[in-house]
Amino acid sequence: MNDPGMDASGHRARLRKRLAEGGPEALLDHELVEYLLALAIPRRDTKPLARSLIAEFGSFGRLLGAEPEALKRAGLTEGMIAAIKIAEATALRLLRSKVVAAPVLSSWQALLDYLRADMAHRTIERVRVLHLNSGNMLIRDELVSEGSIDQAAVYVREVVRRAIDLGSAAIILVHNHPSGDPSPSKQDIALTRDIVEAGRHLGITVHDHVIVGAQGHSSMRALGLL
Repeated sequence: MNDPGMDASGHRARLRKRLAEGGPEALLDHELVEYLLALAIPRRDTKPLARSLIAEFGSFGRLLGAEPEALKRAGLTEGMIAAIKIAEATALRLLRSKVVAAPVLSSWQALLDYLRADMAHRTIERVRVLHLNSGNMLIRDELVSEGSIDQAAVYVREVVRRAIDLGSAAIILVHNHPSGDPSPSKQDIALTRDIVEAGRHLGITVHDHVIVGAQGHSSMRALGLL
């Protein structure tokens, strides 16, 4: 009888070879997850679990962005959860490095890629403020609220005061819609306009308010709402 551990080892060696020869696109989503799980349980066939996780969370991105408690409820051990969260952290750090390397407005797609990877699949709403210097370089990326934007404490005066404290010349507001639809709500628009007006009197520019979701993103400036 074949040793399942040996069979799994041979299969993973073939995955490694495909990855080395074909690059990131050589492996399917479930194969990437399969290999990540194998880091925690090296002598077990992780393909069935990888497939079930993709199905349960709906996509590779949703799986990587899932909260640890959700992964635990799905049956993952601490080691498996760590492997997945390390992969997420690595991907986000790589994407963020492209954002900080150049003026934000001239590397807009890099910023969108980073924001979507970090926020599009979150199950709770998060509000962030990106602070920029006079050269539009990112100087601080801060989480200012978690929860619903209709209920969360996103106060105009605190956003502006923080920009003054940091010496920000401009800011970009960002939040996600867990529903997946990135269309701005009336509350989103009203809050943004209040911050734009407050910043205008103090010489702080609001470049945009970007909303991300699983279905894409929206830019209030591109929509003519600023």
